[in-house]
Amino acid sequence: MTFFRSLAAQWAQRYRKMSIQMVLSLSFTAAAAVGILLMGVSFIWRFSAVNEQIVAENSQKILAQANLNLDSYLRRMMRIADTVYYRVIKNTDLAQGSYTEALGLLYEENRDDLVSLSVFDSRGGLVSSVPLAGLKAGADPAESEWFQAASQNMENLHFSTPHVQNIFEDPETPYRWVVSLSHHVELTRDGVTEAGVLLVDMGFSGIEQVCRDVTLGRGGYLYLIDGDGELIYHPRQQLIYAGLLEENNQTAAGYRDGSHNERFQGQSRQVTVKTVGYTGWKLVGVAPADSWDTSVQLPVFGCFLLCFAIFLMAFLNILISARISDPIRRLDQAVKALDRGEAAEIEVGGCYELQHLSRSVRSMVSTMRHLMDDIIRQEEQKRRSELEVLQSQINPHFLYNTLDSVIWMTESGQQQEAIQMVTSLARFFRISLSRGKNIIPLSDELEHARHYMNIQQIRYKNQFGTRIEAREGAEGLYTLKLIVQPILENAIYHGMAGGEDDGLISVTAYREGEDLVIDVEDNGLGMRPETAASLLSGEGEVQTSGSGTGVRNVHQRIRLAFGQSYGLTIFSEPDEGTLVRIRLPALTEGEAARFRQGEE
Repeated sequence: MTFFRSLAAQWAQRYRKMSIQMVLSLSFTAAAAVGILLMGVSFIWRFSAVNEQIVAENSQKILAQANLNLDSYLRRMMRIADTVYYRVIKNTDLAQGSYTEALGLLYEENRDDLVSLSVFDSRGGLVSSVPLAGLKAGADPAESEWFQAASQNMENLHFSTPHVQNIFEDPETPYRWVVSLSHHVELTRDGVTEAGVLLVDMGFSGIEQVCRDVTLGRGGYLYLIDGDGELIYHPRQQLIYAGLLEENNQTAAGYRDGSHNERFQGQSRQVTVKTVGYTGWKLVGVAPADSWDTSVQLPVFGCFLLCFAIFLMAFLNILISARISDPIRRLDQAVKALDRGEAAEIEVGGCYELQHLSRSVRSMVSTMRHLMDDIIRQEEQKRRSELEVLQSQINPHFLYNTLDSVIWMTESGQQQEAIQMVTSLARFFRISLSRGKNIIPLSDELEHARHYMNIQQIRYKNQFGTRIEAREGAEGLYTLKLIVQPILENAIYHGMAGGEDDGLISVTAYREGEDLVIDVEDNGLGMRPETAASLLSGEGEVQTSGSGTGVRNVHQRIRLAFGQSYGLTIFSEPDEGTLVRIRLPALTEGEAARFRQGEE
Protein backbone atom coordinates (compact mmCIF):
# COMPACT_ATOMS: atom_id res chain seq x y z
CA MET A 1 0.00 0.00 0.00
CA THR A 2 2.88 2.36 0.89
CA PHE A 3 4.52 1.58 -2.48
CA PHE A 4 1.45 2.69 -4.44
CA ARG A 5 1.16 5.88 -2.40
CA SER A 6 4.81 6.68 -3.09
CA LEU A 7 4.37 6.01 -6.81
CA ALA A 8 1.28 8.22 -6.96
CA ALA A 9 3.15 11.03 -5.21
CA GLN A 10 6.00 10.80 -7.69
CA TRP A 11 3.61 11.01 -10.67
CA ALA A 12 1.83 13.94 -9.04
CA GLN A 13 5.14 15.78 -8.64
CA ARG A 14 6.13 15.09 -12.24
CA TYR A 15 2.71 16.21 -13.41
CA ARG A 16 3.12 19.60 -11.75
CA LYS A 17 6.42 20.07 -13.60
CA MET A 18 5.10 19.01 -17.02
CA SER A 19 4.16 21.47 -19.69
CA ILE A 20 0.62 21.50 -21.00
CA GLN A 21 1.90 20.11 -24.27
CA MET A 22 3.39 17.09 -22.52
CA VAL A 23 0.29 16.56 -20.38
CA LEU A 24 -2.01 16.65 -23.38
CA SER A 25 0.29 14.42 -25.42
CA LEU A 26 0.45 11.73 -22.73
CA SER A 27 -3.28 11.95 -22.00
CA PHE A 28 -4.33 11.66 -25.63
CA THR A 29 -1.82 8.86 -26.23
CA ALA A 30 -3.31 6.83 -23.37
CA ALA A 31 -6.84 7.62 -24.56
CA ALA A 32 -5.90 6.59 -28.09
CA ALA A 33 -4.52 3.25 -26.89
CA VAL A 34 -7.71 2.48 -24.94
CA GLY A 35 -9.83 3.64 -27.87
CA ILE A 36 -7.94 1.39 -30.27
CA LEU A 37 -8.52 -1.59 -28.01
CA LEU A 38 -12.24 -0.90 -27.64
CA MET A 39 -12.69 -0.15 -31.32
CA GLY A 40 -10.80 -3.32 -32.26
CA VAL A 41 -13.10 -5.43 -30.10
CA SER A 42 -16.20 -3.67 -31.42
CA PHE A 43 -15.07 -3.94 -35.06
CA ILE A 44 -14.38 -7.65 -34.72
CA TRP A 45 -17.80 -8.18 -33.19
CA ARG A 46 -19.39 -6.05 -35.89
CA PHE A 47 -17.60 -7.88 -38.69
CA SER A 48 -18.78 -11.19 -37.30
CA ALA A 49 -22.38 -9.97 -36.93
CA VAL A 50 -22.46 -8.50 -40.46
CA ASN A 51 -20.98 -11.63 -42.03
CA GLU A 52 -23.44 -13.81 -40.13
CA GLN A 53 -26.30 -11.65 -41.36
CA ILE A 54 -25.02 -11.84 -44.95
CA VAL A 55 -24.80 -15.64 -44.70
CA ALA A 56 -28.37 -15.77 -43.36
CA GLU A 57 -29.70 -13.54 -46.16
CA ASN A 58 -27.87 -15.51 -48.85
CA SER A 59 -29.09 -18.82 -47.40
CA GLN A 60 -32.67 -17.54 -47.35
CA LYS A 61 -32.42 -16.40 -50.97
CA ILE A 62 -30.94 -19.71 -52.08
CA LEU A 63 -33.59 -21.70 -50.19
CA ALA A 64 -36.32 -19.50 -51.66
CA GLN A 65 -35.06 -20.32 -55.17
CA ALA A 66 -34.81 -24.02 -54.34
CA ASN A 67 -38.32 -23.91 -52.89
CA LEU A 68 -39.53 -22.23 -56.08
CA ASN A 69 -37.98 -24.98 -58.21
CA LEU A 70 -39.33 -27.73 -55.97
CA ASP A 71 -42.75 -26.10 -55.82
CA SER A 72 -42.79 -25.88 -59.63
CA TYR A 73 -41.96 -29.58 -59.86
CA LEU A 74 -44.70 -30.55 -57.37
CA ARG A 75 -47.24 -28.28 -59.05
CA ARG A 76 -46.56 -30.02 -62.34
CA MET A 77 -47.37 -33.35 -60.71
CA MET A 78 -50.51 -31.88 -59.13
CA ARG A 79 -51.66 -30.60 -62.53
CA ILE A 80 -51.16 -34.08 -63.94
CA ALA A 81 -53.29 -35.53 -61.11
CA ASP A 82 -56.00 -32.91 -61.70
CA THR A 83 -55.96 -33.63 -65.43
CA VAL A 84 -56.39 -37.36 -64.82
CA TYR A 85 -59.25 -36.77 -62.42
CA TYR A 86 -61.21 -34.03 -64.19
CA ARG A 87 -60.47 -34.91 -67.85
CA VAL A 88 -60.29 -38.70 -67.70
CA ILE A 89 -61.97 -40.19 -64.62
CA LYS A 90 -64.84 -37.67 -64.49
CA ASN A 91 -65.62 -38.10 -68.18
CA THR A 92 -65.39 -41.91 -68.43
CA ASP A 93 -67.94 -44.54 -67.41
CA LEU A 94 -66.10 -47.80 -66.69
CA ALA A 95 -69.05 -49.79 -68.01
CA GLN A 96 -68.54 -48.23 -71.44
CA GLY A 97 -64.80 -47.62 -71.64
CA SER A 98 -61.49 -47.57 -69.76
CA TYR A 99 -58.88 -45.08 -68.66
CA THR A 100 -55.92 -46.86 -70.18
CA GLU A 101 -55.62 -44.97 -73.47
CA ALA A 102 -55.98 -41.51 -71.89
CA LEU A 103 -53.57 -42.39 -69.11
CA GLY A 104 -51.10 -43.64 -71.67
CA LEU A 105 -51.19 -40.32 -73.53
CA LEU A 106 -50.62 -38.37 -70.32
CA TYR A 107 -47.76 -40.67 -69.36
CA GLU A 108 -46.05 -40.25 -72.73
CA GLU A 109 -46.26 -36.45 -72.41
CA ASN A 110 -44.64 -36.51 -68.95
CA ARG A 111 -42.58 -39.70 -68.96
CA ASP A 112 -39.42 -37.86 -67.90
CA ASP A 113 -41.01 -37.09 -64.53
CA LEU A 114 -43.40 -40.03 -64.06
CA VAL A 115 -42.94 -43.68 -63.16
CA SER A 116 -46.59 -44.74 -63.39
CA LEU A 117 -50.22 -43.55 -63.36
CA SER A 118 -52.71 -45.86 -61.62
CA VAL A 119 -56.34 -45.90 -60.51
CA PHE A 120 -57.66 -48.25 -57.77
CA ASP A 121 -61.14 -48.91 -56.44
CA SER A 122 -62.08 -48.49 -52.76
CA ARG A 123 -60.90 -52.04 -51.93
CA GLY A 124 -57.50 -51.58 -53.50
CA GLY A 125 -58.34 -53.38 -56.72
CA LEU A 126 -56.49 -52.19 -59.80
CA VAL A 127 -58.79 -50.41 -62.27
CA SER A 128 -56.22 -49.10 -64.72
CA SER A 129 -52.47 -48.43 -64.81
CA VAL A 130 -49.76 -47.32 -67.27
CA PRO A 131 -47.07 -48.22 -68.13
CA LEU A 132 -46.78 -50.77 -65.28
CA ALA A 133 -49.84 -53.01 -65.20
CA GLY A 134 -48.92 -56.17 -63.28
CA LEU A 135 -49.19 -56.17 -59.50
CA LYS A 136 -46.47 -57.92 -57.54
CA ALA A 137 -47.36 -61.18 -55.85
CA GLY A 138 -48.69 -60.44 -52.39
CA ALA A 139 -48.97 -56.70 -53.02
CA ASP A 140 -51.94 -55.13 -51.21
CA PRO A 141 -52.44 -51.49 -52.30
CA ALA A 142 -55.20 -50.98 -49.71
CA GLU A 143 -52.66 -51.43 -46.92
CA SER A 144 -50.24 -48.87 -48.36
CA GLU A 145 -49.75 -45.61 -46.52
CA TRP A 146 -50.57 -43.50 -49.58
CA PHE A 147 -53.86 -45.41 -50.12
CA GLN A 148 -55.02 -44.97 -46.53
CA ALA A 149 -54.04 -41.30 -46.48
CA ALA A 150 -56.12 -40.61 -49.59
CA SER A 151 -59.09 -42.64 -48.27
CA GLN A 152 -59.14 -40.98 -44.85
CA ASN A 153 -58.66 -37.38 -46.00
CA MET A 154 -60.60 -37.07 -49.21
CA GLU A 155 -60.21 -33.37 -49.94
CA ASN A 156 -56.43 -33.04 -50.18
CA LEU A 157 -53.59 -34.34 -52.28
CA HIS A 158 -51.08 -36.44 -50.35
CA PHE A 159 -47.34 -36.73 -50.94
CA SER A 160 -45.42 -39.67 -49.50
CA THR A 161 -41.79 -39.77 -48.46
CA PRO A 162 -39.36 -41.40 -50.95
CA HIS A 163 -39.69 -45.20 -51.03
CA VAL A 164 -39.00 -48.15 -53.28
CA GLN A 165 -41.88 -48.81 -55.68
CA ASN A 166 -43.29 -52.13 -54.38
CA ILE A 167 -46.75 -52.41 -55.94
CA PHE A 168 -46.06 -53.20 -59.61
CA GLU A 169 -43.73 -55.57 -61.39
CA ASP A 170 -41.05 -53.45 -63.07
CA PRO A 171 -38.81 -55.61 -65.27
CA GLU A 172 -36.53 -52.70 -66.22
CA THR A 173 -35.85 -51.25 -62.72
CA PRO A 174 -36.97 -53.56 -59.88
CA TYR A 175 -35.87 -51.16 -57.14
CA ARG A 176 -36.90 -47.73 -58.31
CA TRP A 177 -37.20 -44.90 -55.77
CA VAL A 178 -40.40 -42.90 -56.13
CA VAL A 179 -42.52 -40.26 -54.37
CA SER A 180 -46.22 -41.15 -54.46
CA LEU A 181 -48.95 -38.55 -54.94
CA SER A 182 -52.37 -39.98 -54.04
CA HIS A 183 -55.83 -38.44 -54.25
CA HIS A 184 -59.34 -39.65 -53.47
CA VAL A 185 -61.47 -39.83 -56.65
CA GLU A 186 -64.98 -40.84 -57.63
CA LEU A 187 -65.29 -43.58 -60.27
CA THR A 188 -68.38 -43.93 -62.45
CA ARG A 189 -69.72 -47.38 -63.34
CA ASP A 190 -73.12 -47.74 -65.06
CA GLY A 191 -73.92 -44.18 -63.97
CA VAL A 192 -73.23 -44.97 -60.31
CA THR A 193 -70.31 -43.32 -58.55
CA GLU A 194 -68.00 -45.19 -56.22
CA ALA A 195 -64.89 -44.26 -54.28
CA GLY A 196 -61.41 -44.82 -55.64
CA VAL A 197 -57.82 -43.67 -55.32
CA LEU A 198 -55.58 -42.08 -57.96
CA LEU A 199 -51.86 -42.84 -57.62
CA VAL A 200 -49.17 -40.81 -59.40
CA ASP A 201 -45.67 -42.23 -58.84
CA MET A 202 -42.99 -39.57 -59.49
CA GLY A 203 -39.35 -40.36 -59.99
CA PHE A 204 -37.30 -39.31 -56.97
CA SER A 205 -34.51 -38.18 -59.28
CA GLY A 206 -36.40 -34.95 -60.08
CA ILE A 207 -36.53 -33.90 -56.42
CA GLU A 208 -32.95 -35.07 -55.93
CA GLN A 209 -31.80 -32.96 -58.87
CA VAL A 210 -33.47 -29.80 -57.47
CA CYS A 211 -31.76 -30.24 -54.08
CA ARG A 212 -28.40 -31.45 -55.37
CA ASP A 213 -27.81 -28.37 -57.51
CA VAL A 214 -28.02 -26.03 -54.49
CA THR A 215 -24.78 -24.80 -52.88
CA LEU A 216 -24.54 -22.79 -49.68
CA GLY A 217 -20.98 -21.53 -49.77
CA ARG A 218 -17.90 -22.96 -48.10
CA GLY A 219 -18.85 -26.12 -46.18
CA GLY A 220 -22.61 -25.52 -46.46
CA TYR A 221 -25.22 -27.96 -47.73
CA LEU A 222 -28.98 -28.44 -48.15
CA TYR A 223 -31.23 -31.31 -47.14
CA LEU A 224 -34.98 -32.02 -47.30
CA ILE A 225 -37.19 -33.48 -44.52
CA ASP A 226 -40.88 -34.21 -44.07
CA GLY A 227 -43.08 -32.70 -41.36
CA ASP A 228 -42.00 -35.38 -38.86
CA GLY A 229 -38.30 -34.75 -39.44
CA GLU A 230 -37.66 -37.86 -41.56
CA LEU A 231 -35.00 -37.37 -44.24
CA ILE A 232 -36.24 -37.11 -47.83
CA TYR A 233 -32.94 -35.98 -49.36
CA HIS A 234 -29.49 -35.43 -47.89
CA PRO A 235 -26.18 -35.13 -49.79
CA ARG A 236 -24.73 -37.72 -47.39
CA GLN A 237 -27.84 -39.81 -47.02
CA GLN A 238 -26.09 -43.15 -47.46
CA LEU A 239 -23.63 -42.37 -44.65
CA ILE A 240 -26.49 -41.36 -42.36
CA TYR A 241 -28.45 -44.55 -43.10
CA ALA A 242 -25.29 -46.56 -42.47
CA GLY A 243 -24.87 -44.94 -39.04
CA LEU A 244 -21.54 -43.32 -39.97
CA LEU A 245 -22.90 -39.78 -39.84
CA GLU A 246 -25.59 -37.96 -37.86
CA GLU A 247 -27.83 -35.05 -38.75
CA ASN A 248 -29.91 -32.80 -36.49
CA ASN A 249 -33.01 -33.27 -38.65
CA GLN A 250 -35.47 -33.98 -35.80
CA THR A 251 -34.63 -30.66 -34.17
CA ALA A 252 -34.80 -28.84 -37.51
CA ALA A 253 -38.36 -30.16 -37.99
CA GLY A 254 -39.44 -27.98 -35.06
CA TYR A 255 -37.85 -24.79 -36.39
CA ARG A 256 -40.00 -22.08 -37.92
CA ASP A 257 -39.12 -20.65 -41.32
CA GLY A 258 -36.06 -18.41 -41.08
CA SER A 259 -32.49 -18.61 -39.80
CA HIS A 260 -31.51 -20.17 -36.48
CA ASN A 261 -28.17 -20.59 -34.71
CA GLU A 262 -27.48 -23.97 -33.13
CA ARG A 263 -24.64 -26.05 -31.81
CA PHE A 264 -24.49 -29.64 -33.03
CA GLN A 265 -21.75 -32.15 -32.21
CA GLY A 266 -19.56 -29.37 -30.81
CA GLN A 267 -19.83 -27.23 -33.95
CA SER A 268 -21.62 -23.88 -34.18
CA ARG A 269 -23.64 -23.49 -37.35
CA GLN A 270 -26.46 -21.50 -38.86
CA VAL A 271 -29.58 -23.41 -39.94
CA THR A 272 -32.05 -21.83 -42.39
CA VAL A 273 -35.50 -23.43 -42.81
CA LYS A 274 -38.06 -22.98 -45.61
CA THR A 275 -41.38 -24.89 -45.70
CA VAL A 276 -42.45 -26.33 -49.06
CA GLY A 277 -46.09 -25.58 -49.84
CA TYR A 278 -48.76 -28.32 -50.10
CA THR A 279 -46.51 -31.04 -48.66
CA GLY A 280 -45.38 -29.86 -45.24
CA TRP A 281 -41.80 -30.73 -46.25
CA LYS A 282 -38.99 -28.47 -45.11
CA LEU A 283 -35.85 -27.37 -46.92
CA VAL A 284 -33.02 -27.04 -44.41
CA GLY A 285 -29.80 -25.17 -45.28
CA VAL A 286 -26.77 -25.62 -43.03
CA ALA A 287 -23.90 -23.10 -42.97
CA PRO A 288 -21.01 -23.86 -40.55
CA ALA A 289 -19.66 -21.05 -38.38
CA ASP A 290 -16.52 -21.05 -40.54
CA SER A 291 -18.62 -19.43 -43.28
CA TRP A 292 -18.69 -16.12 -41.43
CA ASP A 293 -15.48 -16.43 -39.36
CA THR A 294 -13.53 -13.15 -39.43
CA SER A 295 -10.11 -14.63 -38.71
CA VAL A 296 -8.96 -14.01 -42.28
CA GLN A 297 -9.73 -10.32 -41.91
CA LEU A 298 -7.82 -9.85 -38.64
CA PRO A 299 -4.38 -9.09 -40.21
CA VAL A 300 -5.90 -6.45 -42.47
CA PHE A 301 -7.85 -5.11 -39.52
CA GLY A 302 -4.67 -4.88 -37.42
CA CYS A 303 -2.89 -2.84 -40.10
CA PHE A 304 -5.86 -0.55 -40.27
CA LEU A 305 -5.76 0.00 -36.51
CA LEU A 306 -2.05 0.74 -36.61
CA CYS A 307 -2.49 3.35 -39.34
CA PHE A 308 -5.40 4.84 -37.46
CA ALA A 309 -3.32 5.06 -34.26
CA ILE A 310 -0.43 6.81 -36.06
CA PHE A 311 -2.81 9.29 -37.61
CA LEU A 312 -4.55 9.94 -34.32
CA MET A 313 -1.28 10.45 -32.43
CA ALA A 314 0.04 12.90 -35.07
CA PHE A 315 -3.22 14.79 -35.21
CA LEU A 316 -3.46 15.15 -31.44
CA ASN A 317 0.20 16.23 -31.13
CA ILE A 318 -0.39 18.97 -33.69
CA LEU A 319 -3.39 20.20 -31.70
CA ILE A 320 -1.41 20.33 -28.43
CA SER A 321 -0.59 23.95 -28.25
CA ALA A 322 -1.28 26.69 -25.80
CA ARG A 323 -2.61 29.05 -28.45
CA ILE A 324 -5.52 26.72 -29.22
CA SER A 325 -6.43 25.75 -25.66
CA ASP A 326 -9.08 28.43 -25.38
CA PRO A 327 -10.82 27.58 -28.72
CA ILE A 328 -10.82 23.93 -27.64
CA ARG A 329 -12.53 24.84 -24.38
CA ARG A 330 -15.20 26.88 -26.17
CA LEU A 331 -15.73 24.05 -28.63
CA ASP A 332 -16.05 21.62 -25.74
CA GLN A 333 -18.66 23.81 -24.08
CA ALA A 334 -20.66 24.02 -27.31
CA VAL A 335 -20.58 20.22 -27.77
CA LYS A 336 -21.72 19.69 -24.18
CA ALA A 337 -24.60 22.08 -24.75
CA LEU A 338 -25.59 20.10 -27.84
CA ASP A 339 -25.35 16.87 -25.85
CA ARG A 340 -27.84 18.31 -23.34
CA GLY A 341 -30.17 19.10 -26.21
CA GLU A 342 -29.59 22.86 -26.10
CA ALA A 343 -29.09 25.05 -29.15
CA ALA A 344 -25.45 26.11 -29.47
CA GLU A 345 -23.40 27.85 -32.13
CA ILE A 346 -20.14 26.17 -33.09
CA GLU A 347 -17.46 28.85 -33.32
CA VAL A 348 -14.81 28.55 -36.00
CA GLY A 349 -11.54 29.90 -34.67
CA GLY A 350 -7.97 29.12 -33.70
CA CYS A 351 -5.49 27.49 -36.00
CA TYR A 352 -6.35 25.87 -39.30
CA GLU A 353 -6.71 22.39 -37.85
CA LEU A 354 -9.03 23.59 -35.08
CA GLN A 355 -11.10 25.56 -37.58
CA HIS A 356 -11.39 22.41 -39.66
CA LEU A 357 -12.44 20.46 -36.56
CA SER A 358 -15.07 23.08 -35.69
CA ARG A 359 -16.50 22.96 -39.21
CA SER A 360 -16.54 19.15 -39.07
CA VAL A 361 -18.46 19.18 -35.76
CA ARG A 362 -20.91 21.69 -37.25
CA SER A 363 -21.34 19.48 -40.31
CA MET A 364 -21.70 16.40 -38.11
CA VAL A 365 -24.47 18.06 -36.07
CA SER A 366 -26.27 19.00 -39.28
CA THR A 367 -25.80 15.48 -40.65
CA MET A 368 -27.09 13.92 -37.44
CA ARG A 369 -30.22 16.02 -37.59
CA HIS A 370 -30.81 14.99 -41.20
CA LEU A 371 -30.14 11.37 -40.28
CA MET A 372 -32.70 11.56 -37.46
CA ASP A 373 -35.25 12.92 -39.92
CA ASP A 374 -34.36 10.12 -42.36
CA ILE A 375 -34.75 7.51 -39.60
CA ILE A 376 -38.21 8.83 -38.75
CA ARG A 377 -39.22 8.69 -42.42
CA GLN A 378 -37.77 5.20 -42.77
CA GLU A 379 -39.70 3.98 -39.70
CA GLU A 380 -42.91 5.40 -41.17
CA GLN A 381 -42.14 3.69 -44.47
CA LYS A 382 -41.41 0.44 -42.64
CA ARG A 383 -44.78 0.65 -40.89
CA ARG A 384 -46.55 1.20 -44.20
CA SER A 385 -44.61 -1.66 -45.78
CA GLU A 386 -45.52 -4.02 -42.93
CA LEU A 387 -49.16 -3.02 -43.33
CA GLU A 388 -49.06 -3.65 -47.09
CA VAL A 389 -47.32 -7.03 -46.64
CA LEU A 390 -49.88 -8.18 -44.08
CA GLN A 391 -52.73 -6.99 -46.31
CA SER A 392 -51.30 -8.90 -49.30
CA GLN A 393 -51.47 -12.25 -47.46
CA ILE A 394 -54.86 -13.15 -48.92
CA ASN A 395 -55.29 -16.82 -49.76
CA PRO A 396 -55.30 -17.28 -53.55
CA HIS A 397 -57.06 -20.62 -53.21
CA PHE A 398 -60.41 -18.81 -52.98
CA LEU A 399 -59.93 -17.51 -56.52
CA TYR A 400 -58.76 -20.92 -57.79
CA ASN A 401 -61.69 -22.75 -56.18
CA THR A 402 -64.23 -20.18 -57.38
CA LEU A 403 -62.98 -20.38 -60.98
CA ASP A 404 -63.01 -24.19 -60.76
CA SER A 405 -66.64 -24.00 -59.61
CA VAL A 406 -67.51 -21.66 -62.50
CA ILE A 407 -65.91 -24.06 -64.98
CA TRP A 408 -67.72 -27.03 -63.46
CA MET A 409 -71.12 -25.26 -63.50
CA THR A 410 -70.56 -24.11 -67.07
CA GLU A 411 -69.65 -27.62 -68.23
CA SER A 412 -72.68 -29.07 -66.38
CA GLY A 413 -75.11 -26.60 -67.94
CA GLN A 414 -75.74 -24.43 -64.85
CA GLN A 415 -75.38 -21.20 -66.83
CA GLN A 416 -77.42 -18.93 -64.52
CA GLU A 417 -75.51 -19.97 -61.40
CA ALA A 418 -72.20 -19.49 -63.24
CA ILE A 419 -73.21 -15.96 -64.32
CA GLN A 420 -74.25 -15.10 -60.77
CA MET A 421 -70.97 -16.39 -59.35
CA VAL A 422 -68.83 -14.54 -61.93
CA THR A 423 -70.78 -11.29 -61.28
CA SER A 424 -70.26 -11.56 -57.52
CA LEU A 425 -66.60 -12.40 -58.06
CA ALA A 426 -66.10 -9.30 -60.23
CA ARG A 427 -67.74 -7.01 -57.66
CA PHE A 428 -65.82 -8.78 -54.88
CA PHE A 429 -62.44 -7.95 -56.47
CA ARG A 430 -63.47 -4.43 -57.51
CA ILE A 431 -64.10 -3.58 -53.85
CA SER A 432 -60.90 -5.47 -52.85
CA LEU A 433 -58.84 -3.11 -55.03
CA SER A 434 -60.61 0.10 -53.89
CA ARG A 435 -58.26 2.16 -56.09
CA GLY A 436 -55.36 1.33 -53.75
CA LYS A 437 -57.07 2.80 -50.66
CA ASN A 438 -56.72 1.03 -47.31
CA ILE A 439 -59.58 2.94 -45.62
CA ILE A 440 -62.98 2.47 -47.31
CA PRO A 441 -66.62 3.13 -46.34
CA LEU A 442 -68.21 0.57 -44.04
CA SER A 443 -70.96 0.08 -46.62
CA ASP A 444 -68.36 -1.04 -49.22
CA GLU A 445 -66.80 -3.48 -46.75
CA LEU A 446 -70.20 -5.02 -45.96
CA GLU A 447 -71.04 -5.15 -49.69
CA HIS A 448 -67.72 -6.92 -50.22
CA ALA A 449 -68.76 -9.46 -47.55
CA ARG A 450 -72.16 -9.99 -49.24
CA HIS A 451 -70.55 -10.81 -52.59
CA TYR A 452 -68.16 -13.20 -50.90
CA MET A 453 -71.01 -15.01 -49.13
CA ASN A 454 -73.02 -15.14 -52.39
CA ILE A 455 -70.11 -17.01 -53.97
CA GLN A 456 -69.69 -19.36 -51.02
CA GLN A 457 -73.44 -20.12 -50.77
CA ILE A 458 -73.44 -21.15 -54.43
CA ARG A 459 -70.36 -23.32 -53.87
CA TYR A 460 -71.82 -24.92 -50.75
CA LYS A 461 -75.32 -25.17 -52.30
CA ASN A 462 -77.02 -22.98 -49.68
CA GLN A 463 -75.84 -25.16 -46.82
CA PHE A 464 -76.06 -22.11 -44.56
CA GLY A 465 -77.81 -18.74 -44.42
CA THR A 466 -76.36 -15.23 -44.16
CA ARG A 467 -77.50 -11.99 -42.52
CA ILE A 468 -75.45 -8.79 -42.96
CA GLU A 469 -76.62 -5.46 -41.53
CA ALA A 470 -75.39 -2.11 -40.21
CA ARG A 471 -77.34 -0.67 -37.30
CA GLU A 472 -78.33 2.96 -36.89
CA GLY A 473 -75.36 5.14 -36.03
CA ALA A 474 -72.88 3.14 -38.08
CA GLU A 475 -73.90 4.70 -41.41
CA GLY A 476 -71.24 6.87 -42.96
CA LEU A 477 -68.37 5.40 -40.96
CA TYR A 478 -65.15 4.14 -42.53
CA THR A 479 -63.13 1.02 -41.85
CA LEU A 480 -59.91 -0.77 -42.80
CA LYS A 481 -60.68 -2.80 -45.91
CA LEU A 482 -60.69 -6.63 -46.24
CA ILE A 483 -61.22 -7.39 -42.54
CA VAL A 484 -64.64 -9.10 -42.60
CA GLN A 485 -64.07 -11.57 -45.46
CA PRO A 486 -61.23 -13.54 -43.76
CA ILE A 487 -63.43 -13.90 -40.65
CA LEU A 488 -66.30 -15.18 -42.79
CA GLU A 489 -63.96 -17.62 -44.51
CA ASN A 490 -62.84 -18.90 -41.11
CA ALA A 491 -66.46 -19.24 -39.99
CA ILE A 492 -67.32 -21.30 -43.07
CA TYR A 493 -64.40 -23.71 -42.83
CA HIS A 494 -64.37 -24.00 -39.03
CA GLY A 495 -68.06 -23.84 -38.31
CA MET A 496 -70.24 -24.46 -41.36
CA ALA A 497 -68.45 -26.86 -43.72
CA GLY A 498 -69.33 -29.94 -41.68
CA GLY A 499 -72.62 -28.70 -40.22
CA GLU A 500 -76.29 -29.20 -41.03
CA ASP A 501 -78.45 -27.20 -43.46
CA ASP A 502 -79.76 -24.85 -40.75
CA GLY A 503 -76.45 -22.99 -40.33
CA LEU A 504 -76.48 -19.19 -40.05
CA ILE A 505 -73.67 -16.64 -40.28
CA SER A 506 -74.53 -13.07 -39.29
CA VAL A 507 -72.52 -9.85 -39.61
CA THR A 508 -73.66 -6.88 -37.50
CA ALA A 509 -71.95 -3.47 -37.51
CA TYR A 510 -72.74 -0.87 -34.84
CA ARG A 511 -71.20 2.07 -33.09
CA GLU A 512 -70.13 1.76 -29.46
CA GLY A 513 -68.96 5.12 -28.08
CA GLU A 514 -65.91 6.19 -30.07
CA ASP A 515 -65.47 2.70 -31.52
CA LEU A 516 -66.89 0.83 -34.49
CA VAL A 517 -67.72 -2.77 -33.64
CA ILE A 518 -68.37 -5.49 -36.23
CA ASP A 519 -69.66 -8.84 -34.88
CA VAL A 520 -69.32 -11.94 -37.06
CA GLU A 521 -71.30 -14.78 -35.46
CA ASP A 522 -72.12 -18.33 -36.54
CA ASN A 523 -74.08 -21.18 -34.96
CA GLY A 524 -71.59 -23.80 -36.11
CA LEU A 525 -69.47 -26.33 -34.28
CA GLY A 526 -67.60 -23.81 -32.11
CA MET A 527 -64.23 -24.51 -30.52
CA ARG A 528 -62.48 -24.67 -27.18
CA PRO A 529 -61.35 -21.31 -25.67
CA GLU A 530 -57.67 -22.30 -25.93
CA THR A 531 -58.15 -23.10 -29.61
CA ALA A 532 -59.80 -19.71 -30.16
CA ALA A 533 -56.92 -17.98 -28.36
CA SER A 534 -54.34 -19.73 -30.54
CA LEU A 535 -56.02 -18.34 -33.69
CA LEU A 536 -54.89 -14.83 -32.67
CA SER A 537 -51.58 -15.60 -30.98
CA GLY A 538 -50.33 -18.15 -33.52
CA GLU A 539 -49.02 -20.26 -30.62
CA GLY A 540 -49.92 -23.91 -30.16
CA GLU A 541 -51.46 -26.08 -32.85
CA VAL A 542 -54.99 -25.54 -34.09
CA GLN A 543 -56.66 -28.92 -34.50
CA THR A 544 -59.15 -27.83 -37.15
CA SER A 545 -59.08 -27.41 -40.88
CA GLY A 546 -57.31 -24.22 -41.88
CA SER A 547 -54.46 -22.57 -40.08
CA GLY A 548 -56.15 -19.35 -38.87
CA THR A 549 -53.66 -17.24 -40.88
CA GLY A 550 -56.43 -14.98 -42.22
CA VAL A 551 -57.76 -14.25 -38.73
CA ARG A 552 -54.28 -13.40 -37.39
CA ASN A 553 -53.69 -11.30 -40.50
CA VAL A 554 -56.76 -9.14 -39.77
CA HIS A 555 -55.80 -8.85 -36.08
CA GLN A 556 -52.25 -7.71 -36.89
CA ARG A 557 -53.35 -5.31 -39.64
CA ILE A 558 -55.79 -3.54 -37.31
CA ARG A 559 -53.15 -3.24 -34.56
CA LEU A 560 -50.53 -1.92 -36.98
CA ALA A 561 -52.97 0.66 -38.31
CA PHE A 562 -54.69 1.84 -35.10
CA GLY A 563 -52.75 0.52 -32.07
CA GLN A 564 -52.84 -2.30 -29.52
CA SER A 565 -56.22 -1.32 -28.04
CA TYR A 566 -57.98 -2.43 -31.24
CA GLY A 567 -58.23 -5.78 -32.97
CA LEU A 568 -60.16 -9.05 -32.65
CA THR A 569 -61.74 -10.86 -29.72
CA ILE A 570 -63.05 -14.43 -30.13
CA PHE A 571 -65.84 -15.90 -27.96
CA SER A 572 -66.56 -19.58 -28.58
CA GLU A 573 -67.58 -22.81 -26.89
CA PRO A 574 -67.88 -26.30 -28.45
CA ASP A 575 -71.32 -26.89 -30.02
CA GLU A 576 -72.41 -23.32 -29.21
CA GLY A 577 -71.07 -21.42 -32.18
CA THR A 578 -68.46 -18.66 -32.43
CA LEU A 579 -68.53 -14.86 -32.14
CA VAL A 580 -65.61 -12.85 -33.55
CA ARG A 581 -65.73 -9.18 -32.47
CA ILE A 582 -63.81 -6.66 -34.57
CA ARG A 583 -63.08 -3.36 -32.78
CA LEU A 584 -61.94 -0.28 -34.71
CA PRO A 585 -61.97 3.48 -34.14
CA ALA A 586 -65.16 5.07 -35.47
CA LEU A 587 -63.74 7.05 -38.42
CA THR A 588 -65.86 9.69 -40.16
CA GLU A 589 -65.18 10.72 -43.74
CA GLY A 590 -62.87 13.58 -42.67
CA GLU A 591 -60.95 11.42 -40.21
CA ALA A 592 -60.56 8.71 -42.86
CA ALA A 593 -59.14 11.27 -45.31
CA ARG A 594 -56.61 12.49 -42.72
CA PHE A 595 -55.62 8.90 -41.97
CA ARG A 596 -55.00 8.24 -45.68
CA GLN A 597 -52.83 11.40 -45.90
CA GLY A 598 -50.78 10.14 -42.94
CA GLU A 599 -50.11 6.90 -44.83
CA GLU A 600 -48.82 8.70 -47.94
